[in-house]
Amino acid sequence: MTTAGTPNRAPLISFLVANVVSICGTRVSAIAIPWFVLISTGSPTKTGLVSLAEMLPLVLSKAFGGPLIDRIGPRRISIVADAGSMLVVALIPLLHTINALNFATLLVLVGIAGALRGPGDAAKGTLVPEIAEAARVPLERVTGLESTTERLAGFLAFGLAGGLIAVLGEVNALWIDAASFGFCAVLFVIWAPRRHRTIAKEQEEGSYTQRLREGWTFLRKDRLMMPLVLMIALTNLLDAAVVAVMIPVWMRTHGYGPGQTGMVLTAFFITATAFALVAAGIGERIPRRTAFILSFLICGAPRFVVLALDVPLWVVLVTYAVGGVGGGFINPVLGALFIERVPRPMLGRVNSLAEAVGWAGVPLGGVLAGATIAGIGLTPTFLVAGGLYLLATIAPVLFGRNENWGGRSPQPLGLSTEQAEQDEVERHPTNRGELRTSELEHLSH
Repeated sequence: MTTAGTPNRAPLISFLVANVVSICGTRVSAIAIPWFVLISTGSPTKTGLVSLAEMLPLVLSKAFGGPLIDRIGPRRISIVADAGSMLVVALIPLLHTINALNFATLLVLVGIAGALRGPGDAAKGTLVPEIAEAARVPLERVTGLESTTERLAGFLAFGLAGGLIAVLGEVNALWIDAASFGFCAVLFVIWAPRRHRTIAKEQEEGSYTQRLREGWTFLRKDRLMMPLVLMIALTNLLDAAVVAVMIPVWMRTHGYGPGQTGMVLTAFFITATAFALVAAGIGERIPRRTAFILSFLICGAPRFVVLALDVPLWVVLVTYAVGGVGGGFINPVLGALFIERVPRPMLGRVNSLAEAVGWAGVPLGGVLAGATIAGIGLTPTFLVAGGLYLLATIAPVLFGRNENWGGRSPQPLGLSTEQAEQDEVERHPTNRGELRTSELEHLSH
């Protein structure tokens, strides 16, 4: 048992382990369920419908689940979401085994699983401040380690998913996927920090709709966060386009295949994972604005421009590997910045809305890329995409040039929640830790 002022690293370790397991489980289901549908029905159309049935509820539940996270608490939401996901995913192989699974039932189960994942994922991110306080480490340390585990898990998970399906079959892979959600729920039951009582009391007033509106009002009126969220939405769309369509078309045009595509993406993820770990170690000592600008200049437009040029494959590999250096710093910087700027009682709903907006364009990336290539050609498409990426990443710097990016005066370790928030008010009056509902209407546009 830890005493006051003593670092408690168990919540941080549990959070990172759960992050890896959760991402791997999500990747396994993202491959195993469509593959299961394709094998059992032989229909590409039905396979596509299953993906839509999962993603649409996921994005919607991210957007609308925030007030529940703030009211009930991120720990409880995360536990309930993971436990529910375990049961729902387990029903798929169970019903299949007893010959009671039809396509309509599968769509319903996949939709429920997606709806649970939305607030469950957002709740885990909302726990970051409590985890940092318990471990007595800067926010950048936690967000950096979170980004490291996300990239590492994302890098390993597709190979893990393929191996499980190849060795055990898609039905047994889903049993393991269900067990992974249960494992995460147990971790959070035992070690996740409990929300501070004063934060929970802030949510005792106001209807669900009012609290959701307050979260959107705060996000919309913040002159730094809103440009950042819109930037993320556009860059996510462009990243989805380049991975799903643009790189494969370039590879085929130049006589390469899926193996070379995998090499390029692996080069990026390896360096991104390594430098996310570097960001975890030194992130609190780097000015966030500088880190943001340099990171996106390195990992953004150059990845598109190099593919517009007639260069050897090794140049593309080097460009993507160097791009990963910048990519490793982005999520730690943005994660810490968002957590510091959002009042703690509103973190769940603002975080959820921001993530929903950021994900909104992802399903459109491949469609838009294919249409643009058909309309103007491959090389112009890369140049247009690179130009849009550059403009998108510069916009928050221009619109938020007078805003405080933070990052050079981390929260003193060992403070209570009330002391930390009061200290933040004194150091950054515009970033109040406990912004009242009535004050939202006075935020500047």
